[in-house]
Amino acid sequence: MKKKKTRIPELLAPAGSISAGLTAFDYGADAVYAGLNKFNARERTENFSLEDMSKLINYAHKIDKKVFVTFNTLIKEKELPEVAESLFELSCLKPDAIIVQDIGVVRMIRDYFPNLTIHASTQMCIHNSSGVNFASKLGIKRVILERQVSLDETRRIIKETSIETEVFIQGALCCSVSGGCLFSSWQGGWSGNRGKCKQPCRRRYFSDEGNGFFFSPKDLYSLDIIDELKEIGVSSLKIEGRLRKSDYVKNVVSAYRMMLDTPSTDTSLTALKKAKDILSRSLGRKWSSGFKDKDACKDVIQHKLLGVSGQPYGQITSVNNGGFKVLLSQRLHMGDRIRIQPKSGDEGPTVTITKISFQGKSVTKVQKGNECFIHCDKEIPKDGIVYKIGESGGELTSRIEQLPIKPYFIDLSINVSKNGFYIKFNNLPQLPAWQKKMQIEPAKKRKLENDTVIKEFKASTSEIYKTDNINVSIIGDLFIPASELKKVRREFWGWFTDNINDEMFYAESLAGFQKLQNDIYKTFKTEVNNTATNDKSYTRTTVSTLPDKGSPVKDSVTVHDINDFGAKSEEIQLPSYCFEHDLHSMKKKIRAAISKGHNKFRVTSLYGFDLLKGYKNLQISTSYPLPVCNSSAAYEIKQICIKGNFKHSTSQIWPELEKESILSLLKTSPINMEIYTYGRIPLLITRAFIPIKGRITDSKGNIFIVIKNRDNGLAYLYSDKVFSIASIENCSQFIDLTNAELNEENSSTFNFEYNLL
Repeated sequence: MKKKKTRIPELLAPAGSISAGLTAFDYGADAVYAGLNKFNARERTENFSLEDMSKLINYAHKIDKKVFVTFNTLIKEKELPEVAESLFELSCLKPDAIIVQDIGVVRMIRDYFPNLTIHASTQMCIHNSSGVNFASKLGIKRVILERQVSLDETRRIIKETSIETEVFIQGALCCSVSGGCLFSSWQGGWSGNRGKCKQPCRRRYFSDEGNGFFFSPKDLYSLDIIDELKEIGVSSLKIEGRLRKSDYVKNVVSAYRMMLDTPSTDTSLTALKKAKDILSRSLGRKWSSGFKDKDACKDVIQHKLLGVSGQPYGQITSVNNGGFKVLLSQRLHMGDRIRIQPKSGDEGPTVTITKISFQGKSVTKVQKGNECFIHCDKEIPKDGIVYKIGESGGELTSRIEQLPIKPYFIDLSINVSKNGFYIKFNNLPQLPAWQKKMQIEPAKKRKLENDTVIKEFKASTSEIYKTDNINVSIIGDLFIPASELKKVRREFWGWFTDNINDEMFYAESLAGFQKLQNDIYKTFKTEVNNTATNDKSYTRTTVSTLPDKGSPVKDSVTVHDINDFGAKSEEIQLPSYCFEHDLHSMKKKIRAAISKGHNKFRVTSLYGFDLLKGYKNLQISTSYPLPVCNSSAAYEIKQICIKGNFKHSTSQIWPELEKESILSLLKTSPINMEIYTYGRIPLLITRAFIPIKGRITDSKGNIFIVIKNRDNGLAYLYSDKVFSIASIENCSQFIDLTNAELNEENSSTFNFEYNLL
């Protein structure tokens, strides 16, 4: 029996700009992912205007490539109208998929813009086969697995699921499990879940055992395991780097394209050596295998080195008005991009070199060992180290200017008979059929062929309107001179351009947009009168405590982790992270709990809904880190519970939100909501080996606590300040005493009194 041929996965590259996108295609990417100016997890990069996105999509489709648009941030209630407008615009552009984090956005796309394909972002933290299978039920067509899923777990997940899977193979790593990091947000409201991470994991921290960059990962590297990724059936291999420029994209795509196209039977190491050499020019951090296996998890953090990407190129010697002096350790050239990194590890400014002075003269390059002056108008750290992060060249300006925007495509059915032409518009039902009555003679020698008609009618002179699919039916053997056929085609296109309305092309999208707008408006206007099963007068206090402890709060519900439930447990919480190999035992624990009469469960990740399906009379609550930030997400939770025959109890509002956003959601939610009012929320959760535990401080004196869980191998980072806010009238509250005592004085209101960015 012949061995099944291994399918080569899609190579997916980052496109922080249209130039980077074109470069990715030039050097072998099958697809790119890119974001608009809002609602994507890399808002710090250039990103795309709608016109540039249209150009890139049009170009990609012409060369049989794909474009995926990132829409992977959490959405506030007041942003829903703007989200609806953006989704409508994307629906008209027809990218190949939308990458989504917020389940409220999943619902909006699925229910109102069904022509858009949904991919689950790694920010959805889907990390096991139950999560993937449940995502499929939500209408998601591909899951980008959480970055800390191991290679063996990926293999198991693919065997147990049917939809596409995507994994990261190269680039910067987040220390935290995706979608649950609050570290940046805790230190000033800059949320990584909304595209504004300030990268506190890259900074220096201090402890009694020494100081270091305890949360700063090396860059992910996977050239050595491409054959394994092919063999296990991964659908797409993703390169991180939308903050990087075209030179980075060129080198990384080239290296991985080389390895993907090298046959597995080729035992020569030549290709791997060449690919590594190309990849080394990408100016990233030191490489690691990421979270591939247990050994890799021990090696992913480089705590003794600054967590900056690039190659060290010199040391700042002085800072003056208009620039700074640097003693070079490598040759520097005009047009190079550099980052000036403070020794604290805090984020440093980036500079594209446009002017260099050496010995009082303007020059284009300076050799290593020399001191030069770099002109810039940015604030430069006096103790900074200069890192080269990119090179000059190739912004493709003229090429980009010549790219046409995505045209409108029409599908035609052309019937030709002896009495003339009859043309129907298959994708424009609002437009009447076009007829041309004329006498067409029988063929004497050369008869009219379908391909001749198709070729002629594809010859549109318009850059806006193009034919896509043309079906031709010719009744009888007919003949028409080429000149007459051209005349008919010109007359058809003239009539078409006079009668077409551009809105006809996106009538379905427009109808969905108008319905969504109306539904959002009604939600905002009526503030949603809840039904009897979701009575807003129903409120409760839930207290999460350690094993065997009851709640110290009067008239409250006691919740325990499923690994520690007992006689005092009134609600059982499923863990937010359940390794693939633990799913079977988790199912057994759920069965055991239900057999003992427990029917109240708290779901913290989407996989939990899949594990609880099939049981009767279960009451479901949801809480961090399963995000509910807006009424659309709340509607989705409600529908999930209805379809699963669950009774909904409460859903916890995402704890990053400020008071204004919380109150807005409470007014519009169709389900009972609760707020996290007290406790220590994990700011970061990771499988990486953190080379420290206990109390640490940052350069500003903020204190944090690292706790390692021996049972699951995860490390947790907490603030020494307990999160504490007042309860809100007519809203349930959640008190977390698993890492806190009641009434601690050292407290913080997190973002509650400020504006989450």
